[in-house]
Amino acid sequence: MNEWNIQSRGHQCFVTGRSFSEGEAFHTVLLDQKQGFERLDLCLEAWKSHGPEILGRPNLVSHWASAYHAPPPRPPEAIRKDDAESLLRRLLEIREDRYAAACFILGAMLERKRVLKVKGQLREDGRRVFIYEHPASGDVFTIADPDLQLHQLDQVQHEVADLLANGLPAEGAPNEEPFNPPSDVTTLAPAEAVPA
Repeated sequence: MNEWNIQSRGHQCFVTGRSFSEGEAFHTVLLDQKQGFERLDLCLEAWKSHGPEILGRPNLVSHWASAYHAPPPRPPEAIRKDDAESLLRRLLEIREDRYAAACFILGAMLERKRVLKVKGQLREDGRRVFIYEHPASGDVFTIADPDLQLHQLDQVQHEVADLLANGLPAEGAPNEEPFNPPSDVTTLAPAEAVPA
């Protein structure tokens, strides 16, 4: 039994190597190879010279003609890595306690996306503090665990999504108590500041 091999439309002629232009007519053939199916897309010029030979092949599965249309741009990720990282950096800079849970969620999200790596954990004043490193820049982030309860997760996730979509509130918006990190933990520091 053959494994299905789904192949996208080619962007250039298999024979000439010339890129297709928008709306250009071309021919597609599907050939049964021992290792799976092979798709070949040919421009009209190549089809005139090679089409009869290809149509005579015993491994021909299908043939059709269509017009080339460039694929639409890929939709952006629901949460782009760069936006999440920029937001986390900004929230850690402004040091407002009201964003502690958002920082924790952003840190966990960036860890899952492999943008940040956990380098360690420590306990300070009864709180767990995660030490993350950004491998590319060497920056180290320390983020306290806000001890979120299960019923709070949905609200915090909505807050993070809103911050990513709309940014931080304008200057002059009412602030809650300022963020106070543990006394011996640096919120954003070069990699040398924290032992590995």
